[in-house]
Amino acid sequence: MTLNIRVIAPDKIVWDAQAEEIILPSSTGQLGILSGHIPLLTALDIGVMRVRIAKEWKPIILLGGFAEVKNNNITILVNGAEEVDNINLDDAKDKLNSATQLLEEAQSSKEKIEATQILRKAKARLQAATISNN
Repeated sequence: MTLNIRVIAPDKIVWDAQAEEIILPSSTGQLGILSGHIPLLTALDIGVMRVRIAKEWKPIILLGGFAEVKNNNITILVNGAEEVDNINLDDAKDKLNSATQLLEEAQSSKEKIEATQILRKAKARLQAATISNN
C-alpha cells in the first residue's frame, strides 16, 4: 500500500505524489508515517521532510505548517517549501555560517527571533543538501 502525499504552499502545490513512507519534521521531533497510520493532525517545524519512493529518499525543505494524516492520505499545508535539486552543498554551508554569525550579532529580541528563523532554515537546507548528495 502507498501513501498519497500532497504538500500545499500558499502560492502552489509543491508535491502531489504517492510514496511508501514519509518522515515529517513535527514540532515534537521527527515523525515517521507508513500506510495504515492512525488519523493524526500535527504542527510542523522548519526542517526536512523525507519521502521514500521505490527505495529512494527525496528530501524537501518545509518552512513550518501543519500535516493531516487520514486514510493513507497526507495533506501538508506549509508556509513555504523548497525542493532540494538546486541547493549547492558548499553554498548551504556558507549560508549556515553567515546565519550563525547573524544570530551572534543580534541585539534586540526582534533581531534574535529573525536570526533564529534564518539559522533554522539554513540548517534545514544543509541537512537536505547532505541527504541529496549521498
